[in-house]
Amino acid sequence: MDRKRAKAMAANHGRMPASLSDALVGDDSLPLDATAKEYWVKDLQNPLRIIVLPTLRILLTITLHLTYYLKRLLPIQWKAHGFLQWQICFFMKYFVRPEANILILRHFQAESNLLNFVIDNSGKEGVEPVLIYPKMIRDLMVQTFVHHDQGVLMTMRDLEVPDRSNWPIEKGNLEWTNWNPVRVDYSVDRKKWTQFLDFETAHELFKTSFCFWLTSKEYEAAINSFQFDHSVGLLIDDIVGAAHFADIAYNRFPMIIVGPTGLSYRFLMHGFFVEHVHAHLERMRASIGLEN
Repeated sequence: MDRKRAKAMAANHGRMPASLSDALVGDDSLPLDATAKEYWVKDLQNPLRIIVLPTLRILLTITLHLTYYLKRLLPIQWKAHGFLQWQICFFMKYFVRPEANILILRHFQAESNLLNFVIDNSGKEGVEPVLIYPKMIRDLMVQTFVHHDQGVLMTMRDLEVPDRSNWPIEKGNLEWTNWNPVRVDYSVDRKKWTQFLDFETAHELFKTSFCFWLTSKEYEAAINSFQFDHSVGLLIDDIVGAAHFADIAYNRFPMIIVGPTGLSYRFLMHGFFVEHVHAHLERMRASIGLEN
């Protein structure tokens, strides 16, 4: 091993070459929860990503677009939220790697926290907090993906014009009433031998089913809820007196309605927007002595 290391260093001007994973782990310029980073980097190393994922992405993007346009053209709409959610939970329990499942559960809780932070500091009365905090897979049968997307849409509807008179708010005066520390009651130690799918491959396999079991209007609302990342980032910037949260958002300008083209990448960028902003706010909480 020492000989191999010495050879690698000799070929790289005396320094040990870094792998992409090494650089990802070392980069802290965009804060990320340590557990989320560890599990994501591990998920990226799944060998399915080399051949299976790119092939599936091409084939299933075609099926998604066909399903999307077919459902928009048909006068009769159908939906099956309960069956869809059962499918997702069964798939997660038996086929998706535990690391990816934990990232999904984390995302639900982290996004609820961002929305609740905006609500708590909006200065507006009567806006209901988002209560989507699933801690294990079976919780997703009640706190569903559709409810998760609706959390964004209902918050933006109910906020309308927030009271900006007290913005920006000093760090010590920020409200965290409906913020809940992220807690996941699910362990990577529970892995079954059938759980081999990484996060992105699992998403590719399910994106057409998600479209098929929602009405066209429900699906359009769901995939366009990502676009409010920009709005949420701008609101948080104004609340805390910063100028970078909105810049993190890849999904922008919600007035422009988008279809399923590029959905997989937009889905990932939505997830990372939520995790990065959540990590920023967790650091802010830690600096004033609050628990994360």
